[in-house]
Amino acid sequence: MADKESYGGQSKNMKYYSTNKQVKDKSFKEVLFEGLASDGGLYMPESFPVISEEFLKELPNKSFTEIALEISKLFINEIPESELKKIVENAFSKDAFLAENGGSDLGFAGGFPTPLVKLNDKLYVEELWHGPTLAFKDFGARFMSRAMGYFLKQSGQELKIIVATSGDTGSAVAAGFYNVPNIKVYILYPSGKVSDLQEKQLTTFGGNITAIEVNGVFDDCQKLAKQILGDKELNGKGEFSSANSINFGRLLPQMFYYFFGYASLAKNGLKNIVFCVPSGNFGNLTAGLMAKKIGLPIKKFIAATNINDVVPEYLHTGIYRPRPSQKTMSNSMDVGNPSNFARMIDLYENNAKLMAKDVVGISVTEEETASIIKSVYEENGYLLDTHSAVAIKAAQESKISEAIISLSTAHPVKFKDAIEPIIGKKIEIPEKLKETLSKEKRAILIDNKLEELKKALKEN
Repeated sequence: MADKESYGGQSKNMKYYSTNKQVKDKSFKEVLFEGLASDGGLYMPESFPVISEEFLKELPNKSFTEIALEISKLFINEIPESELKKIVENAFSKDAFLAENGGSDLGFAGGFPTPLVKLNDKLYVEELWHGPTLAFKDFGARFMSRAMGYFLKQSGQELKIIVATSGDTGSAVAAGFYNVPNIKVYILYPSGKVSDLQEKQLTTFGGNITAIEVNGVFDDCQKLAKQILGDKELNGKGEFSSANSINFGRLLPQMFYYFFGYASLAKNGLKNIVFCVPSGNFGNLTAGLMAKKIGLPIKKFIAATNINDVVPEYLHTGIYRPRPSQKTMSNSMDVGNPSNFARMIDLYENNAKLMAKDVVGISVTEEETASIIKSVYEENGYLLDTHSAVAIKAAQESKISEAIISLSTAHPVKFKDAIEPIIGKKIEIPEKLKETLSKEKRAILIDNKLEELKKALKEN
């Protein structure tokens, strides 16, 4: 378990180690490009700097990009602050967002707002889907691509990104890395197990983006990606990296919106705030746990899952039983062996009781998911996507009395086929997505075999 250290500005000597304990003293640059440690573990900071009391006091008055810069400085020391500021602004500012899209904000409120929507006196929804692909994973993908771009520009090297997706990660990575110089991206996704819109979003870019459709489930895709990253013959020179949440560079920017959401309620004098997180591979929740670790005074977390309840079961029993995932309407959460669980147990010294003091695990059935979508829409006039619905139901079931911020991870239109029969109405598709749906799918279909994937990578 990493220790804390006091914070007095930009980190001077931040190093990272593997959760499997065989690799240590890695720089942020090395961690960013390796993705997965050579011993198969996930990278963690060797120490957790603690944000200053002054920063916490001023938090409600800070912009998203100001928060992002301050948190980034804690974990990155190889990039000068002036350049780090450019990376953050290019990833998240309204001006950069508009410039990329020819002056259009794609129908959103510019840049990356994360508005809080009040459902009742204690329950709030933090919308994280106002980026270009309508999913929270835009935060991590855009920050990662620009950080990698900075280092590649310095070295002149080329890089290949391999990423497994159960839905939104693929489209966010494709959009975030599209046309970034010196980078090629390979996206593995399970055939027939992502929504039509998600599939179109990740298979229609072309250029430096290659989509690979795998006959299998997400866990198969994830395993294949890890095998490529650990393959000494194929990746002996470090040509491949990952953009999944196994990469710490993807996880770091996900801390930003915990601070921003907390600040939004703190402005109104609310304290003892709880975050409810729809969880699949558990990167999002892990980012929240790390935000707490560096000093954000979050009272508690709710780990909300669908019927793929490996982590809630662990929190209740102390036993971890990974198993094949089951298909649900909240498909991005259909994970039977979440990668980031390794980071979670590392944070809590493999002690389930210790983790359970900070995290409540609640699983939600398909019937409950459909019911909460319908009831919230009818009673509040607010439409939840299938994943956010799982979180709202879990928040209600938790019986927690404090204010709860439930993270909303995707626009409902991404799961219109599941949601429209529930509410009995059509969901309007934003103009930008209509454009995407009209494009031709381009993907390489392979069986769930490492040799087939290797062949596809070599030929493309």
